[in-house]
Order: sequence, then C-alpha cells, then structure tokens
Amino acid sequence: MGTWEFYVTKLIPALNQGLWLSVLIIVPSALLGVTIGVLVGAGRAAGPGWLRTIFNAYVSIFRGTPLVVQLTMWYYGLPSVSRFLGLYLEPLGLPAFTWKFLILSPYAASVVAFCLCSGAYQSEYIRGAILSIRKGQFLAAESLGFTKSQTFWSITAPVAIRRALHGCGNEIIYLIKYSSLALIVTVLELTGRASSLGSFYFRNLECYLLTAVYYLALVSLTTYGLHRLEKKLAIPGLGQAKG
Repeated sequence: MGTWEFYVTKLIPALNQGLWLSVLIIVPSALLGVTIGVLVGAGRAAGPGWLRTIFNAYVSIFRGTPLVVQLTMWYYGLPSVSRFLGLYLEPLGLPAFTWKFLILSPYAASVVAFCLCSGAYQSEYIRGAILSIRKGQFLAAESLGFTKSQTFWSITAPVAIRRALHGCGNEIIYLIKYSSLALIVTVLELTGRASSLGSFYFRNLECYLLTAVYYLALVSLTTYGLHRLEKKLAIPGLGQAKG
C-alpha cells in the first residue's frame, strides 16, 4: 500500500474517529475540572476549617499521585472494590446495584480521572487568585452593607476568575495532551488509533507524526480561544492581554 493511499484510506479516517472521541473526553473533563476547581479553590480560601481540611486532602492526593495510577485505579481498581462489597453485602440482602455502579466503562473512568485530577490543579489557581485580592476590597464591600456571600459572588469571584484564567487555561492545554493516557484503559482516542494502526501496518512513524499534528491543531485552536477570552474579560489594571 502506497503512502498516500495509506493516509487517505486508512490513517486519516481512523484518526478522525479518534479525534471525535478525544473531544468527547476533553470537553466534559475540562468543564467539570473547572467547576470542581472553582468550588474547591473557593472552599480552601474562604471555607470553614473542616471543609478546608477535606479539600486540602483531596488536592494533596490528586496532585501527589501520578495521573496514570489514578486512571488505572478508576478502571481496574474499582471492580475489585465492587467484588469485595458484593461478597460481603449480598448475603445481607443489599441490592446488587448498590455496589455494581462502581464498575466504570473505559470512557467514564477516563472522564472521572481527568476531571478530578484537573480540578485539583485548577483549585490552586483559583485559591491563589482569591487570596491575592486585597483586604481593602472586602472592607469596602462590608461598609456598603454587602453580606459575605454577596461580597464573594459580586466582587471576589469575578476578579479571581479573571486572575486565574491564564493558569486555568494552561491546565486545559495540559488536559488535551493528558487525554492520550486514555489508551491505558483501552479507549481508542487519537493516540489509541495511532497505536493500533501503527502496530498493524508497521508504520508507526507516519501514524504518530500525523497524530502529533492533530494534537498541535487542537492545542493551537484552544490557545487561540483562551487568548480571545482573556482579551474579552480583561479589565484595565488586572493584567490586560496584549495583541
């Protein structure tokens, strides 16, 4: 099979299928990761002591362990937990669905692992942004009769999100590349398709080079979108984007 025939009839169609699956992993993982990051970051910066303890433990675990280990635990480890619970709870008459829900599909395990790991890193950007806001803004809001919740959502959150946007955007870029690890749990996204075709046709160089082009295009498009968003949300005095 000639090079161009291989590209047109085999490689590009397969990578297009993998690209679609990669997007289906990246988009919900990014959205959930940002949501988790905002909630956890706000809780760590301004929450009660018990909540900060829980969130700090979550961040320590997910930032302190490799993503590969987390991914394999969600997919290969949870079925072991399910079997353990079934062994001891089924004789008690507990319905089977109460433990079988722990068995995740490869896609679900990938999204869960990526969004939880990304959320832990996102929370650091949000937390730092909140703590960077001057105390005088809180005092001014209090003098105007704002409650703590009104101060947070009307003053603190909009400023913090703008300050954290660059760091959160970087984490989304990382997430695009991390999505290639879904291959470990048998998800045939971009890297999975390239690996499968490269092994079958013994043309790994072509497969992985074109896959790199796909990832570069994804990252470039996302970078452009984030840059536009930064410019749109920029406020004079808060690091307005240039260009």
